[in-house]
Amino acid sequence: MADVTIRMRPNGPFLVEGKFELLDSDGNAFPLDPAKPAYALCRCGASANKPFCDGAHKNCDYESDEKAPSA
Repeated sequence: MADVTIRMRPNGPFLVEGKFELLDSDGNAFPLDPAKPAYALCRCGASANKPFCDGAHKNCDYESDEKAPSA
């Protein structure tokens, strides 16, 4: 799982690219299609398909665009 990249989308989801496993709080895995290159994970809390993004952030006034510190 070393080849996973997580990108923050401005005012939107985390985009997880690469092979990864997503576990719930009990340790149960969410079914993920290994052929799918990326998954969008909800950051706004408004998705009806949590933990996955369904685009609800566009209608709930969610704003977040944190930047990494510059070196």
